[in-house]
Amino acid sequence: MSIGGRIMASQLTIGIVIAAALADSINPCVFGVLIFLMGYMLTAFKSKARLLIGGLIYIATVYVTYFLIGLGILSAAYSANLTNSLYMVAAVIAILAGILEVKDFFWYGKGPSLQIMPGGAERIKKYTYKFSKFNDKHPAFNMVLAVGLGVLVVFVELPCTGAPYLAIIGLLASGEYSNGVPLLLFYNLIFILPLLVILGLVYTGKASKQLEAWRKKHRGLMRLFIGIFLLALGTYMFWLAS
Repeated sequence: MSIGGRIMASQLTIGIVIAAALADSINPCVFGVLIFLMGYMLTAFKSKARLLIGGLIYIATVYVTYFLIGLGILSAAYSANLTNSLYMVAAVIAILAGILEVKDFFWYGKGPSLQIMPGGAERIKKYTYKFSKFNDKHPAFNMVLAVGLGVLVVFVELPCTGAPYLAIIGLLASGEYSNGVPLLLFYNLIFILPLLVILGLVYTGKASKQLEAWRKKHRGLMRLFIGIFLLALGTYMFWLAS
């Protein structure tokens, strides 16, 4: 990457960070898993107050786990002096992922698609079912379960949701490390905002089945928005590098 490109890329705007985090968080993969878990928690926790606490613990775990993954990638790139390589790989992945997302607007689920790890959804349901039986004897275990599910879901969803995050990490790697860490924290704060909205809707009485119906109805548009954004972001990154 040219020195000029490095200077420009280091001046990553808050607007780009916000847009990428929102594109990341409105992914149908994220919504689908969270809606399922909120439905489970509402049944398992037996009260809305405990649902709220468990949901907040789950979302906080997602925040911390997602941040630590980003920090690990960023730190490794600096330590191995691979920041330029990470930048270019992230730009390529952003464009390829964008193409697949746009494709899903027209032919949803047909051909190659960004999706959670194979068997990931079944694994999440399997673990929640097993833990639900244990919860009958030890209700407090629900809170521990919320932490475990938060970590599990982040890793299961990464193949489906990670492209915007990787692109931002690539941009951050082109600047100073000390500037990148606060922006990673901010990115993940924006990332969890839609999750908090869904939690609030379930807590105030919005049925998880209604939310899932809404997700399925609009998932194509979600994919289209994410795809257009990723194509624009990847192109922008190549332009900075030129």
